[in-house]
Amino acid sequence: MNLNLTGRHLEITPAIREHVVSKLDKVKRHFDNVIDVNVILSVDKLQQKAEASLHLSGKTIIAETADSNLYVAIDALIESLDRQVLKHKEKNTARRHDDTGKHAAAE
Repeated sequence: MNLNLTGRHLEITPAIREHVVSKLDKVKRHFDNVIDVNVILSVDKLQQKAEASLHLSGKTIIAETADSNLYVAIDALIESLDRQVLKHKEKNTARRHDDTGKHAAAE
């Protein structure tokens, strides 16, 4: 998995990078087929924004969160990505099982 971490009006410190990487492990644990992740952290006045696009095989998942605390925004972003990845994984699993049932019934 490739990680591209960008800061807009913000310097990406090693602590911030480590926090993002450790939180992304949660997403990787649920779904291995992550190709790459682009994370953009930005500051707009008092709002800390975290945006991410997660590229899977055949799908791109996008999430965006904002909070007054950057670490809380990152945590909320990862939770959102994780929910979307689990939903995608469940759909793929259900689709795979539905396909096998249709082929078996057709024969």
